[in-house]
Amino acid sequence: MLLRFQFKFMLRFQQLPWERYLLIGLGLSFLMVVVLLPLLIVFYQAFASGIAAYWQGITTPEAQHAIAVTFIIALLTIPLNTAFGIAIAWILARYQFPGKVALLGLLDLPLAVSPVVVGLMFILLYSPTVGLFAHWVTAFNLKVIFALPGMVLTTLFITLPFVAREVLPVLQNMGLEEEEAAQTLGANAWQTFWRVTFPTIRWALLYGVILCTSRAIGEFGAVSVISGKLILETNTLTLHIEQVYTEYQTVAAFACASLLALLALLTLAAQALLQMIDHPRSLLPAQALTPKK
Repeated sequence: MLLRFQFKFMLRFQQLPWERYLLIGLGLSFLMVVVLLPLLIVFYQAFASGIAAYWQGITTPEAQHAIAVTFIIALLTIPLNTAFGIAIAWILARYQFPGKVALLGLLDLPLAVSPVVVGLMFILLYSPTVGLFAHWVTAFNLKVIFALPGMVLTTLFITLPFVAREVLPVLQNMGLEEEEAAQTLGANAWQTFWRVTFPTIRWALLYGVILCTSRAIGEFGAVSVISGKLILETNTLTLHIEQVYTEYQTVAAFACASLLALLALLTLAAQALLQMIDHPRSLLPAQALTPKK
């Protein structure tokens, strides 16, 4: 009798709606404290001294140069890692070969290694004095360390897994039936990719590109080590924010930080908009096959 009473009590307790509301409230409170509140503080501090001070903070020559360097690195890094991510995900999903497990481990290596260690690794490779390739760097007069090429290489390493890791599970779940059917009907490899594979992986690809973009623009540790933080030469936007903040230029620091936050919000909004546009189109084949009454 006692066990039956306890069972009924627990069943009624689980059915109480306030329990769900409590969990929802805890989740929203956590997100507000960890995500929303810091984001609001960034924008509040950026505009605390007015629009003129905000505009001055983001239009100084140092800030403009840092923004330009950041976007150059992103424009070079994102297409390369997108192409590589699709290719390596295709190979891992479609082929079996010796060393596949090791290749998967190498793909995750940039997520496990500290960005500061990554910067040191490239210094030990391409430094003209202590680098492993110092002879070739000196012979061909290559400037990798404390220059844009080194910053691009470190950013490529840091952002390497994002596209591949998002596309790979989708390709594995997709199977080979649709691609084989397209090839049987006469489609070549390029047509099969664009007509069959790409529509299936496009949202995973978009999400991977978003993650890659965010990491490339917001990277600090590896770029900080290999760039040398040379003002008007190798300063990215994140390095510029640190520099002006340590110089007690709070408004300028938060103004530049708000640009990074705004870019992240616009990227997420673009993703949501594209999903809303594509959702009705994805229903068209099913609607077309539904018999009319």
